[in-house]
Amino acid sequence: MTRPRLPRLRAATRLAALALATAGVLLTVATPASAAVPTGRYVALGDSYTAGPLIPTQVDLNCLRSNRNYPSLVAASAGSSSFADVSCSGATTEDILYGGSGQLGITLPPQLNAVTSNTSLVTVQIGGNDIGFSGIIGDCAEASVSSPLGSPCKNRYTAGGVDQLQARIVAATPKITAVLQAVRQAAPGARVVVLGYPAILPDSGYGCWPVVPIAYQDVPYLRGVEKSLNAMLASVASANGATYADVYTPSIGRDACKGSGTRWVEGLVPQNSAAPFHPNARGEQGMATALIARLNS
Repeated sequence: MTRPRLPRLRAATRLAALALATAGVLLTVATPASAAVPTGRYVALGDSYTAGPLIPTQVDLNCLRSNRNYPSLVAASAGSSSFADVSCSGATTEDILYGGSGQLGITLPPQLNAVTSNTSLVTVQIGGNDIGFSGIIGDCAEASVSSPLGSPCKNRYTAGGVDQLQARIVAATPKITAVLQAVRQAAPGARVVVLGYPAILPDSGYGCWPVVPIAYQDVPYLRGVEKSLNAMLASVASANGATYADVYTPSIGRDACKGSGTRWVEGLVPQNSAAPFHPNARGEQGMATALIARLNS
């Protein structure tokens, strides 16, 4: 498929500008338990939560993709006869369907092109950038400085009585549907699994400002936004004959406010090798384990 596209900022750019520094330690990642899943061709589609930006070792600098992300771990565990990971940091549903460009500005074909008729497993993790993930984090982090105990971000996004972020989730629904339908058309016999997103903020309470610079009263609001996004993904997966893999529940207690040896997702200033507000190697392993458990269920 081809379609004209306007340039846009990639997700990593603004988050990197917000970070004061990045610090990392190389984590030892164990291989997840063996997966009783199709051992044929496996194709991974998705955004930066799939790609694993800044997790060693980066094997594609244009997409900031790691060879220790969850697709790589699952492919190794399943013994896939063929494996294609075309996930890319900053990707939206349009990148899957129509192509785009990566972090270096290099043009990329549609991720969908990797899905062939003999594909037996396709995983999809997309939607965060369709609702403006990096812009939301940037806006809320900046607003928190002037009102750390308040709800400046919620006030901004619900001004006028309309919740703009919930509206974005509704608007993204047909886009996710289009992706799943296109995948099904390209690989009618494949098992298709849609992954949600892991917990970025604590599942209860008011966060840990300034370590994670989200104002106290904004934490419950943004937590609700992420849960709404995950619920939409689960609903669309079910409506289109796909399986939903919940990676939020196993990540509870492993959010960005937890210690560096516990968290799955880093904060503004990473303490493990990962991009700000993105999964580290432990998070990728956790998602791989959750995915394998879902495939085996």
